[in-house]
Amino acid sequence: MPRKKRKPVLSELRQIALPASIGFLFNTLFNVVDSFYAGRIGTDAVAGMALAFPVFLLLIALAAGLGNAINALSSIALGKDDPTAFHRLLKNSVLITIIFALMIPLVAPSLADLVFNFQGAEEEASRYAMRYIQTVMIGFGFFMFNFSLNGFLYAQGNAKPFRNFLIVASILNVILNPIFIYGFLWLPPLDTQGIALATILVQMGGSVYLSYKVWHSPEFKLEELKETVFSFSTIRELMGQALPSALNTATIALGIFVINYYVQLYGGTPTLAGYGIAVRIEQLALVPTIGLNVAVISLVGRSFGREDRSRLYDVWKKATLSGLMIMAVGVLIIVPLAPFLVALFDASENVVAAGSRYLRIEAFAFFSYIFLNINVSVLQGIKRPGFSFFIGAFRQFVPIWLFYFLGTTLNLGVDGVWWGIVIINWVAVIILMGYTIPLVRKVTQSFNKA
Repeated sequence: MPRKKRKPVLSELRQIALPASIGFLFNTLFNVVDSFYAGRIGTDAVAGMALAFPVFLLLIALAAGLGNAINALSSIALGKDDPTAFHRLLKNSVLITIIFALMIPLVAPSLADLVFNFQGAEEEASRYAMRYIQTVMIGFGFFMFNFSLNGFLYAQGNAKPFRNFLIVASILNVILNPIFIYGFLWLPPLDTQGIALATILVQMGGSVYLSYKVWHSPEFKLEELKETVFSFSTIRELMGQALPSALNTATIALGIFVINYYVQLYGGTPTLAGYGIAVRIEQLALVPTIGLNVAVISLVGRSFGREDRSRLYDVWKKATLSGLMIMAVGVLIIVPLAPFLVALFDASENVVAAGSRYLRIEAFAFFSYIFLNINVSVLQGIKRPGFSFFIGAFRQFVPIWLFYFLGTTLNLGVDGVWWGIVIINWVAVIILMGYTIPLVRKVTQSFNKA
C-alpha cells in the first residue's frame, strides 16, 4: 500500500511543535498562576512551592516519561504501518497507568518530608510544601493518564487536543485557585492545599476530554483494540523506553534538591523564593522549544520506522536551528526585564534581587538547553534513550561538589550556584553530542539515503 506523500520537514515540525508549544505555554502559565497566588499567601508559601517543585517534577517525570515512550514507539509503529502494535501499546499503557495511580498515593507521601528536610527547609515553608504535594499525589493518576493519551495523539501528528486542554485548564486555574485558597461559601481556606486541589480537578476534566479525542482519532480502531492482549513484553518495552526518559527528568528534580540546599545555605528563604519565581519565568522562555522536542520524537520515530535516514537528519538539523533562533528571542526579552518580571510575583527587595541575578547569569546557559533537549529527543526517537539518564545524572550530581567549590572555596556564595549551572550544562552538551552523532550514524547506516 503506497504511503501518503509527506509534507516538508519544517511544515511537519510546525504542525506538531506550534500547538504543543502553545499548550506548554499555558501549562507554564498554569504553574505561574500557582506561584502568583502562593505569593499572595506569603513568602513562606512561595518558598514552600519552590521546595515542593522538585517532588512535583519527580511525579511529572514518570508521567511524561511514559508519554514520551508512547509517542516514540507509536510513531515507529505508524512508520512501519503496524496498527496491531499501535493498539497493543494503547491497551498496555492503560494498565501501567492504573498501577502507578494506585501506588503513588500510598508510597510517595512518606518520602516527601525527608526531601524537604534535606533541602534545609524552614518549618513554615515545609508545612506549605507538604500540604501541596500530599494533595497532588492523590490525583497523580490523572496526570499520567493525560500524558499517555497525548502520546498517542502526538504520534499521529495531532498536538491540538492537548493544547486545547491546557488552555482551558489555565483559565479554570485562575478561577479555581482563589476559591480554594481563600475559601468560598461552605468551603474553608485551604492555602497551598487549595492550589493542589484546583490542579487535580482540571486534570480530571482533561482525562475525559483526551480520552474522547483518542477514541475518535484516525488511527484508533475499537475492533483492533479488542483483539490485542495485555502483554508483559509490551509493558517491558514501554517501561524500557519510559524509564530512561523519566529518570532523566527525575535527575533534574534531584538536581533542584541540591540547588535548593545550596541556595538556602548561601542566601536563605528570600533567595530561595526568588529562585523559585525565576525558574517559572525561565520555563516560559523554554516553552517554545518543548514543542520542538515533542515534534522531534514523533518525526524521528516515524523516519526511523520507515528507515529514512535522510529525513531523520533533516528533522534533527532543522529542529536545532529553529530552537536556537527561538531561544535568542527569549534571552533578549528576559535579560533586560528580569527585575520587573520577578516583582510581578513578589516585590520584596531581596526576592527581586535574587531572582533577577539568577536569570541574568542563567541566560548564558539558555542555548545549551536546545542542544541537550533536541539530542535527547533524537535518542528517544531511535529507541536508544538510555544515555539520556547518564547525561541527566551528570548534570545534576556533579554540581554537588562544583557548587561547593565555587560557592565556598572560591567564596562566590550563591553566584557560584548560578555559574555552576551554566558550566555543567555546556560540558554536558559536548558529551551528549559526542555520543549521539556517531550513534545515529551507526544505527542508520543501512537505511536508504533518499
